[in-house]
Amino acid sequence: MPPPDAFSSVLLTEGIVSAAQLAEALRVSAGSGKKVHDEVVRLGYATGEKVMKALAKAHRLKFIDLAEITVPQQVIDLLPESVARENTIFAVAEKGTALQIATCDPTDIDTQDKLRFILNRDVESVLALREQIVEAINRHYGTGDGESADSMLQEFTDTAIDFTETAVEQAAAATTEDTSDAPVVKLVNLIITEAVQLRASDIHIEPFEDRVRIRYRIDGRLVERDNPPRRLLGAILSRIKILSKLDIAERRRPQDGRIKLTADGKDYDLRVSVLPTNHGQSVVMRILDKDNIKVGIRQLGLSENDFRSFKNLIRRPNGIILVTGPTGSGKTTTLYASLNELNRPDTKIITAEDPVEYYLAGINQVEVRHQIGLDFARVIRSMLRQAPNVILVGEMRDTETAQMGIQASLTGHLVFSTLHTNDAPGAITRMIDMGVPAYLVASSVIAVLAQRLVRVNCTKCKQPYQPLDTQIEAAGITPEMLKGATFMKGRGCSHCQKSGYKGRLGIFEMMVMTSKLRELAFQGAPTQDIRRAAVSQGMRVMFNDGVLKVLRGITTFDEVFRVSKRAEE
Repeated sequence: MPPPDAFSSVLLTEGIVSAAQLAEALRVSAGSGKKVHDEVVRLGYATGEKVMKALAKAHRLKFIDLAEITVPQQVIDLLPESVARENTIFAVAEKGTALQIATCDPTDIDTQDKLRFILNRDVESVLALREQIVEAINRHYGTGDGESADSMLQEFTDTAIDFTETAVEQAAAATTEDTSDAPVVKLVNLIITEAVQLRASDIHIEPFEDRVRIRYRIDGRLVERDNPPRRLLGAILSRIKILSKLDIAERRRPQDGRIKLTADGKDYDLRVSVLPTNHGQSVVMRILDKDNIKVGIRQLGLSENDFRSFKNLIRRPNGIILVTGPTGSGKTTTLYASLNELNRPDTKIITAEDPVEYYLAGINQVEVRHQIGLDFARVIRSMLRQAPNVILVGEMRDTETAQMGIQASLTGHLVFSTLHTNDAPGAITRMIDMGVPAYLVASSVIAVLAQRLVRVNCTKCKQPYQPLDTQIEAAGITPEMLKGATFMKGRGCSHCQKSGYKGRLGIFEMMVMTSKLRELAFQGAPTQDIRRAAVSQGMRVMFNDGVLKVLRGITTFDEVFRVSKRAEE
């Protein structure tokens, strides 16, 4: 075994992390009980591949890329599926009498001893990325219970029985512990498990006249996965309603529920929405992964100047910070990253949300309940009596909520909230249009952050490319900017499901209120005037922020053009 600090030494000597980042990862690791290498990746200080290679060097082990090798079936058969899944390991080769096993944790000596006992042969460890091991297990053994989603669907399709009643009864009889072997239970489990493994944010189950369409939203884009026969709709719906504790008999009204489950060793929350359509009930399940909101402000994608400004702004004692953008633009992630930064024992934070999506340790979260009259304005009024330092208002939907938020900021509280506007300057005129007096908006708002999400080039398959001249011209790129540009684009590989993109990052427009902008807000000036003044005082517009990320090879023109447009002069 290497000395305890061997891994840390490799990280520092190879420049993978800084001393400050390593210290932070060690501190977080001590608190969470997780391994340091996992925390370095989770905090976004380095990629999983770099960290795993450093770990391999520290432990004098070989690092392999499972996506690049082919494993003979007779080698895979040597390791039982249950053992592979339970310990996240995968057999890759026979070396004489020894079996070479890919693992993601070289410190797990107990598993290695257990394997020697089970297999009755020597075991040689190599290191691989955890997600690659999971993908290899699912590809070679099948997705859950040794059965792939396709074969499960085939089992339904080939059976000429009318499932309308029997499958609904099976779904209703099955317990929430998933102990039933009913095919519909397996099918719903497979749909959810596959969505989690593909990093989907939503599962859409939509009924049509002759089929049911299942789609996953991956990195903001919908991808069609399956088309089960129409007769399975009742069974699938009943199973989902059982899991989310909804009324099976109710078919005419919309319903909302929640499912808590564990997949791939992680806990997930699913927010379920059922909506009656003319062909039956449509279901959307929003997958809430707690890891998504554990990002720091640094990982959001802010430019260096905006990052420094934002860090200073969220430490102000009072005022309103607004985050704007359409649904699905990452506003919640930005707000939670800010709260995580401020979440200290000496700071009291209260949130009012509709609904509470993620549960944060150490923060008082209140869920708005309109049916009993507990709306945003009433929650804010009550939370001020709790003497908080920081308040998060989920959304400023009406005049009363906006005015209560402003009053809170004027009485010495830092308030975070969201608005649905297209850009940062539009937030000022939007609040005034809502009926909030212009002088209150001018005196309370300290900054507005508008954002969108763009897909990021896959790190495995991205390669240099030359964009079209029309794209370069449309983006307003000068010859000087072209000299230092590194245009990259993913060609598509198994790592990114052939899309060329994996993961998303924000493009931002941060407007910090200055005396000139406050004066314009006070006068009720139109959005265009506020925008011109903000740009003249150094605000980088969202489109230009996206173009800079294209020049650095992070994303592509297609993505930037998809979510934003060039500002009209």
